[in-house]
Amino acid sequence: MRLTILGGGGFRVPLVYGALLADRAEGRVTEVVLHDLDAGRLSAITRVLAEQAAAVPDAPRVRATTDLDEALRGADFVFSAIRVGGLRGRANDERVALAQGVLGQETVGAGGIAYGLRTVPVAVDIARRVGRLAPDAWVINFTNPAGLVTEAMSRHLGDRVIGICDSPVGLGRRIARVLGADPREAWIDYVGLNHLGWVRGLRVAGRDELPRLLADPGLLGSFEEGRLFGAEWLRSLGAIPNEYLHYYYFGREAVHAYQRAERTRGAFLHEQQARFYEELRAPDAPALDAWNRTRAEREATYMAENREAAGAGEREADDLSGGYEKVALALMRAVARDERTTLILNVRNRGTLAALDSEAVIEVPCLVDANGAHPVAAEPLPGHATGLVCAVKAVEREVLAAADSGSRATAVKAFALHPLVDSVTVARTLVEEYVRVHPGLAYLA
Repeated sequence: MRLTILGGGGFRVPLVYGALLADRAEGRVTEVVLHDLDAGRLSAITRVLAEQAAAVPDAPRVRATTDLDEALRGADFVFSAIRVGGLRGRANDERVALAQGVLGQETVGAGGIAYGLRTVPVAVDIARRVGRLAPDAWVINFTNPAGLVTEAMSRHLGDRVIGICDSPVGLGRRIARVLGADPREAWIDYVGLNHLGWVRGLRVAGRDELPRLLADPGLLGSFEEGRLFGAEWLRSLGAIPNEYLHYYYFGREAVHAYQRAERTRGAFLHEQQARFYEELRAPDAPALDAWNRTRAEREATYMAENREAAGAGEREADDLSGGYEKVALALMRAVARDERTTLILNVRNRGTLAALDSEAVIEVPCLVDANGAHPVAAEPLPGHATGLVCAVKAVEREVLAAADSGSRATAVKAFALHPLVDSVTVARTLVEEYVRVHPGLAYLA
């Protein structure tokens, strides 16, 4: 079975390959094709993968190419983890937004819109090529903003594109751990959009254990989201929000923390990864050691500004192990081998949330089998959550319309309608500045 990874020179690719090395079952992935536009990055990651596989018999073969069509032909699964504009583009997204006093995070607010406007045209081109060159392939999308990009691709691939994210998995795992439950035996009632969802219940042997957590200040203060949001706010909500909702519930604090920071997250990662790839230009550099070192620093500093603003402290060791690669592998196994499972995924709504239309991509628990991912029926969200979900989905639709039409006015509308952008004037300035700094937005007329 062949897996093609788009963005194959990306820093997190070894996580996916490591998960594949641990899969010894029949019908596993036997060939991995890495595609990237940057041959130097491909070379560096290929070296890391070779060291990972050194002691593993029958490790999946690895092939690298800068030719997209070559990478797609014959693929059974396509894992899309591209970054249009690179980390320099992310740093520019953050800088431009913060200069206007609004959030520039990669997937949330102005930064997320700018990233989406750059990425959607490229993702649509990939979807069309997959439909032509590998029509039977399943596309697993991790490219951010994951829900928006998955919806753009679904207009061409239907249900054969499925979005994944590690945030809901990590949240469910932390809640289960605090409650003394095995995450593998817990049903997580999670509903929303990508990076905009809530855990409303956690059932173990048919019993909802979330009320016990919400009633215990000590338990609430013992895990990351409890410290990030505070026990009082979580009890008011009656749910545990995805960590990215900190940008909405504590927006001013988040912006101020980012403005006070020595550098933005994107700038930090750009500098950090530049050092990593530069180090691996030396042919005798220990590739896997360099990658492990860099990854440990990357994970430990995740959402550092938010934790500082909330006084949440350092990340726990158990939260530094990633997770999206495990979701990707579980999804591939379920589809390829009909190993039925339940995963929280980004899929088309199909009536799951009555407030949204059928084609809207949402993030919910899904039953997965050889026929794909099927969203599980969910109770309606409370009014405040429904309002936020509908508002952000409306913004995503304006981003898709702007990417399709090239209309600058529609792009302005997308920014202006976002709950974290409080001015049409600011929206117009943001579009002007983003077009100025990003060549990939020159299509907006």
